[in-house]
Amino acid sequence: MSRTKNQILTKAGASAVAFALSMFAPLVADAQMVASEKRPLSQVVEIREGLIATGIAYEISQVCPDIHPRLIRGAFYLADLEQRARRMGYSKDEVDAFVGDDVQKRELEREARQRLVDLGAKPGDVEGHCTVGRIEMAAGSQIGRLLR
Repeated sequence: MSRTKNQILTKAGASAVAFALSMFAPLVADAQMVASEKRPLSQVVEIREGLIATGIAYEISQVCPDIHPRLIRGAFYLADLEQRARRMGYSKDEVDAFVGDDVQKRELEREARQRLVDLGAKPGDVEGHCTVGRIEMAAGSQIGRLLR
């Protein structure tokens, strides 16, 4: 192959690579923008709902003497929630900051207690908590799976 023909092919190959990269550049920029514009973990429904379910199960186990928490299952479930958040692009530091935030904790606890009231378990109502716990266990809900 002549040197001129080889130079033309090399330039054509370089142009093709440059063209391909230019086509993917907007996709990379969009991915970086999405990653930099993550919602706060408090707004990620999957994580928030998992923590609320855990809070409800804990509250039931604290009030109802006949129902106990499944501690190992609960620990694995919380670890799984952390891993889900990590797979969504949140760092360990972001997860730790969210879980350690006292304002967020109070908000999640408030939501869990309100849902318990909505389910028929008013604060201090032992039988109401026991009833809700039994219903959740029978339904096989996430709350029920955290109780025994």
